[in-house]
Amino acid sequence: MIPNVKFFLKGDGGPLIKTSRDIFDNKRVVLFSLPGAFTPICSTKMLPAYEDNYMAFRELGIDEVYCIAVNDCFVMEAWKEDLYISNVKMLPDGNADFTKGMGMLVAKTNLGYGNRSWRYAAVINGGEIEWEGVEPGQRSNTDKDPYENSKPEKVLEYLRKVSK
Repeated sequence: MIPNVKFFLKGDGGPLIKTSRDIFDNKRVVLFSLPGAFTPICSTKMLPAYEDNYMAFRELGIDEVYCIAVNDCFVMEAWKEDLYISNVKMLPDGNADFTKGMGMLVAKTNLGYGNRSWRYAAVINGGEIEWEGVEPGQRSNTDKDPYENSKPEKVLEYLRKVSK
């Protein structure tokens, strides 16, 4: 079961609070996590690749695709607008509560980022993790930032396999 936490989304008059249950219950979603908005691999490869593959996910029975990062709602929305993202939904984890609960919080103080999420992707079905692709070598302050197991192609490979 995924952690049930509060997410502070950008609302019209201030933060809009939703829980994990509000977002994930009764849905099959792809969730991918990355170190942070506006960072190099996240901006040039990961988020755009998930946006490009959005329709392929939908065709394989996915209700929504979410990008989560340890950033606040304003940063996540600005990043979404900057990259012209229209399909992937942003899920700000500013307090890192979800990331901690998933066991994915790492320090990136060697880069001046503070605490961030390790890179991973998951298929979450009704609040349960159905599949997960975690990058190898998870640890704080590593010089490595792998991007292989969490690529959208890996998620699609899994979804195609189970849809047969």
